[in-house]
Amino acid sequence: MTAPDDNSGQGPLCLVTGATGYIGGRLVPELLDAGYRVRCLARSPDRLRDHPWAGRAEVVRGDVTDPASVAAALRGVDVAYYLVHALGTGRGFEETDRRAARVFGGRAREAGVRRIVYLGGLAPAGVAERELSPHLRSRTEVGRILLDSGVPTTVLRAAVVIGSGSASFEMLRHLTERLPVMVTPRWVHTRIQPVAVRDVLRALTGSAGMPGDVSRAFDIGGPEVLTYREMMVRYAAVAGLPRRLIVPVPVLTPGLSSHWVGLVTPVPAGIARPLTESLRHEVVCREHDIARYVPDPPGHPIGFDEAVRLALKRVREADVATRWSSASVPGAPSDPLPTDPDWAGGSLYTDLRERTVDASRESLWRVIEGIGGDNGWYSFPLAWAARGLLDRMVGGVGLRRGRRDAARLRAGDSLDFWRVEEIEPDRLLRLRAEMRLPGLAWLEMYAETDEAGRTRYRQRALFHPHGLLGHLYWWGVSPFHAVVFGGMARNIARTAARRGPASASPPPPTHKGKISAE
Repeated sequence: MTAPDDNSGQGPLCLVTGATGYIGGRLVPELLDAGYRVRCLARSPDRLRDHPWAGRAEVVRGDVTDPASVAAALRGVDVAYYLVHALGTGRGFEETDRRAARVFGGRAREAGVRRIVYLGGLAPAGVAERELSPHLRSRTEVGRILLDSGVPTTVLRAAVVIGSGSASFEMLRHLTERLPVMVTPRWVHTRIQPVAVRDVLRALTGSAGMPGDVSRAFDIGGPEVLTYREMMVRYAAVAGLPRRLIVPVPVLTPGLSSHWVGLVTPVPAGIARPLTESLRHEVVCREHDIARYVPDPPGHPIGFDEAVRLALKRVREADVATRWSSASVPGAPSDPLPTDPDWAGGSLYTDLRERTVDASRESLWRVIEGIGGDNGWYSFPLAWAARGLLDRMVGGVGLRRGRRDAARLRAGDSLDFWRVEEIEPDRLLRLRAEMRLPGLAWLEMYAETDEAGRTRYRQRALFHPHGLLGHLYWWGVSPFHAVVFGGMARNIARTAARRGPASASPPPPTHKGKISAE
């Protein structure tokens, strides 16, 4: 547990689950600024420590499927935000969502929580629940479970959320920008009521103050109903792109659509599939009753064009607070780096590279912290691109997630197919692999000073194999380590030396071609 620096006020206490995710990470500062005290429940509290609001909120370790940790987190809580789901964890994700919602609702009732607030999906009118996509069906069921918990509950139902870094926005942005002429699935003619992320956060924050006798679902959306095709055309206009030629065809199934989206955009097929499946049916708000309890201020709800303009401004200014990739990748390893050299957990393969650098330690650190995304990985671009493509072919995230910020990293950030596990400014960057692997992998980069006062770069790649396949994998790729990891160490050292001690901007890559699609 981490204690906040200034969360000792007298305002109501809110528990936020999913604070490492896209919406949760943005909701916390909104609640704090509104005068609430905030406690975050997270499986990996360290991933929240570098957020700008970290010192103002309490963070506790736990999991929504664990009754004991949920009960402890809910102690003394007035309003509990449920912003988690098990999407993509496998075929049993609906049962996991169901069990977690029951645990949360039951423990909230026992703790005397005044209100639960849940963000779900906007369901189509007149469509039987069994005909919905598994993703939307599960979201609907979770809302019903929480409403039946005995705790007054606000269920907010939204369709496509438009905001910098949201999966829906990234999908729209990359499809439109990369394909001036596109053959698209027939769902591009489905009518949708998109909503700006600012209006979602406003509704979530305002829901904390609802009267105790209100327990129901509310539709939330923007002022316009558009087809997906119209959204792409409007996006192109706002972004200053030439008009796009869009040709829908009926042969792309949801599975093929998700792979098509995964090929063109940074959003992997595992996340794209539930998004595209949810577009099979019209999702339009049937009421705007939320305005009775959370009144619309002037200029709200925000229109589609303005929501896109605001999102693009954030992207272009590298001021994206959270992204769709902020949440952990389902099935990705979460084990911390084993303690070595006395680790008793089995084999731990290591590739170590060290080089003296003709530059200041600060210059070297700027290169290290700027790695990935558009700056690339400083070695054999084709090898990195091939590995990223292979990862996407087997359902992984690939290299297209890029970076949240072009120059700065924080614990928990996604970085292509890595996750920042540890960062010690001016000294250490440790990345944990989130690619599909038969084992666990880490990449460490150190900026150090040796006994003679010279700058030293140290790089370690570590791999803990799972079973025989893991050992075969390591020995199969080890012949390429001299090219990939050796080249990385050389080029990082050269780039730091070329940049010199005075530069404050992130360095360009030393190779031609860019790995990231951002």
